[in-house]
Amino acid sequence: MPEVVIATPRQVPANGKFNKNAARQVRVAGKIPAVIYGAGKESIALELDPKQILRILHSESGHNTIFDVDVTGSGKVKAMIVDWQYEPIRDTLLHIDLKRIALDKAIRVSVPVRLIGVASGVKNEGGMLDQVMREVELECLPAEIPSHIDVDVTNLALFGAIHVSDLPHSGSIKFLSAEDATIAHVISIRAEAAPEAAAAGTEPEVAKKGKTDAPAADAKK
Repeated sequence: MPEVVIATPRQVPANGKFNKNAARQVRVAGKIPAVIYGAGKESIALELDPKQILRILHSESGHNTIFDVDVTGSGKVKAMIVDWQYEPIRDTLLHIDLKRIALDKAIRVSVPVRLIGVASGVKNEGGMLDQVMREVELECLPAEIPSHIDVDVTNLALFGAIHVSDLPHSGSIKFLSAEDATIAHVISIRAEAAPEAAAAGTEPEVAKKGKTDAPAADAKK
């Protein structure tokens, strides 16, 4: 059964504006201000239970979860979370944007990529696995959104790479990220250490001269 989020339309303030003070009052009452839009219908300012939203965000499918929003006086609609804001110090939700979803229309989403196994280039050749892309953008029907995409890196050798084109493709899912984009590769630890050591050696010289990197480079020529 999908999560059902109970939502109440927010009362329009006396000045007719949903400003920061109005949002603060909603949070003081233990709710979270939100807005729902999309599907060719007007936007509605709402207030929700933050516990329900956190439960969705912390679920396996996270912000890609399709759930029901039961708006008082308007009935249920399918929706998903498209944006959210945290208070950095207390780590509490400040605001949520919801989008109405039509189950028969494809949507664009970003899905996490999980690397499975230990690459042979790491295990046998002393390399280091570097994950370049942690999410890929794709398009599919809402009911077919994967919670994540697993990639087996066991046979990935030193200097080997996995690209978007290597991910499992199916007729129902269309990848929007470039096919030649690198998901992960095994790099040489020595090759990574050399530029860092060189940079560390030249940094004091630049600092003494009080010059930018560009003039310092010109002076060496």
